[in-house]
Amino acid sequence: MEEFYISKTKKQNKGKWVNIIYYILTLFLYLISLPFLIFLSFKKKYNLSIPARFFLIKNPPFKEILPHFHSCSLGETKALKPIIEKFDKVNLSVITNTGYEEAKKYKNADVRFLPFEIFIPFWYKPCKSLVVVEAELWLMLFYIAHKRCKKTILINARISDRSYPKYMKFRWFYSHLFKYIDTIFAQSEIDKKRLEKLGAKNVIVAGNIKSAVEFEITKHYKKPKEKLIIAGSTHKGEEEIILNAFKTTKNSKLIIVPRHPERFEEVYKLIQSFAIQNNYSYGKIDDGFEKDIILVDKMGELINLYNIADIVILGGSFVDNVGGHNPLEIAYFNKPLISGKYIFNQKPLFELIENPYIIDNLELPKYLNQNLNQTNIKNKGNIDIIIKEIDV
Repeated sequence: MEEFYISKTKKQNKGKWVNIIYYILTLFLYLISLPFLIFLSFKKKYNLSIPARFFLIKNPPFKEILPHFHSCSLGETKALKPIIEKFDKVNLSVITNTGYEEAKKYKNADVRFLPFEIFIPFWYKPCKSLVVVEAELWLMLFYIAHKRCKKTILINARISDRSYPKYMKFRWFYSHLFKYIDTIFAQSEIDKKRLEKLGAKNVIVAGNIKSAVEFEITKHYKKPKEKLIIAGSTHKGEEEIILNAFKTTKNSKLIIVPRHPERFEEVYKLIQSFAIQNNYSYGKIDDGFEKDIILVDKMGELINLYNIADIVILGGSFVDNVGGHNPLEIAYFNKPLISGKYIFNQKPLFELIENPYIIDNLELPKYLNQNLNQTNIKNKGNIDIIIKEIDV
């Protein structure tokens, strides 16, 4: 018995030193990054998140003891909707500007940016349950929440084929971190096995909560009589591929929606040059649907446009440095979906839908000129067991 207590004490001391060393390293990283952070804080993309996260500007602690949900960006924050709406009031933290804008849409949520790790011990207040989405594995967050909250929960957990070898190289670290997570809801059996190999305990397969999302149309557009092709969430290098494929179609209109707002002007100039060279009319979404090629230069319109699309080309998949985007939005509306082959970050979501066309870049013209099958969602994630675990 004495040996047991000695062994337990040694493990506790070792864990304590891991936390201390981790904190010192993150503090050092913060200090050497300060000039860069100050510079980035003046850029539009980061003008809210960096001051709030790294300098605590207009970012006080939560006021009430409530369930605390944490997500990274836009997609993860959207995915929380069917869970958050089951509670009268919640605390919700995010990492990015787009995540923050989406989070503010929840009327029952008190929203903050999650501060960088060095601030967590001083900033974080007690909560009912900490609920973290996907891969937001912050050691200080889980360590402090485990001490101050009733439960710590990781939901929609997944480890992609590409990421798994990297995680395994730091198995010792994740094994330590998982000690502070009470329950993990994994997306699939494969994810469960991988998480357990990393040291996770109490892992339950609940499916992907993103498949349980109900997408709400905020504006009803009248569909033009021509075939309407929507290129959604495009990245640099993809618009040229899509425009050249569009040249092969007849009696069609093309709407391009870049993923990042800072590229709106760049993409519009590209469309303008292409349209002039190839005798197409062009414009922006506020001009209506009369033009042949239309740029969407505002956020929040993709769902509305998917609703009236004949074909959707999903961006982030025709270049090899992004990993694809969420196909469930298209499958929800039962639209034909064409994706590039670079979907390594979205494989679990593509497994949830039927009839996606995953193609090589050079095949795009051929598929735009075919009659394609509709996509649909196969199985929805089980959010009831998650809500039951959160509702302490």
